[in-house]
Amino acid sequence: MLKIGNIEMKNPVVLAPMAGVCNSAFRLTVKEFGAGLVCAEMVSDKAILFNNKKTLDMLYIDEREKPLSLQIFGGEKETLVEAAKYVDKNTTADIIDINMGCPVPKIVKCDAGAKWLLDPNKVYEMVAAVVDAVDKPVTVKMRTGWDEDHIYVVENALAVQRAGGQAVAVHGRTRAQMYEGRADWSLIKQVKEAVSIPVIGNGDVETPQDAKRMLDEIGVDGVMIGRAALGDPWMIYRTVKYLETGELMPEPSVHDKIDVCVLHLDRLINLKNEKIAVKEMRKHAAWYLKGVRGNAHVRSSINECNSRDELVGLLTSFADEAAQKEAALPDNMDQASAV
Repeated sequence: MLKIGNIEMKNPVVLAPMAGVCNSAFRLTVKEFGAGLVCAEMVSDKAILFNNKKTLDMLYIDEREKPLSLQIFGGEKETLVEAAKYVDKNTTADIIDINMGCPVPKIVKCDAGAKWLLDPNKVYEMVAAVVDAVDKPVTVKMRTGWDEDHIYVVENALAVQRAGGQAVAVHGRTRAQMYEGRADWSLIKQVKEAVSIPVIGNGDVETPQDAKRMLDEIGVDGVMIGRAALGDPWMIYRTVKYLETGELMPEPSVHDKIDVCVLHLDRLINLKNEKIAVKEMRKHAAWYLKGVRGNAHVRSSINECNSRDELVGLLTSFADEAAQKEAALPDNMDQASAV
């Protein structure tokens, strides 16, 4: 079972800390589908210290989400340490995670995120300083390297361990790959063989079978699911069940998808406000509809919605229509093959 410091998870399935997605509304929804650990989207160390309201709001945690890992990023030791101390004393997060994998240029230009991948000495120095300053377990999420010529993932993971980090999550892509190409699981395996702290594998876990293969073949302690969970918290549920029983649970019906989408929307409205929530929910609604036959026209209409009632009405009507079409399909043709 996955254990980080003194925090023990019910299972090894972890929701990745996706920027612009992993707020409390999404995390709680995924948690209810069985995730052992959920991770919050990254927050800026400097924005925390400047008491930026939007950033401080991002630190909100619903106690039903726990155990939870809250991720910070930064490029300077002093501000990173102070932000970590703030999270340690002023939030109920169970784990403080440091981002050294974000490939986005505006983050890298601040010497943060994936920029750390080039210097194992900086990794040690920064992580050690945070570990010394806080009581909560400290972990790191990293990529395999900057590019194929600068892959220091084993050295970086060893630096995390030496600095007192309690676990490391490894995304099997380089910074140069961004989110393209294939994740190199062999490098994750090298990390697992090199360190004694828990290793969480990430990258190209698209099915429950992928998760089991990563656990069995790579030997990781946990498996982190990111994009495969967008609009599909059933991926988390189905993965947990598959790991427990070997049984593949059925895919959700279109009505199941819309019901959870609306629940997610209402939580987002409570977290923010209706105007912001509906705007943010447009991308989520499109993800919930992925794979549903005939979704193209409704996905374009979603982008015009400005109120909860408008969005819910559109989704409900589409679900009713799609369910009728699905029921009319021959028994030997499923929804996916009819797309």
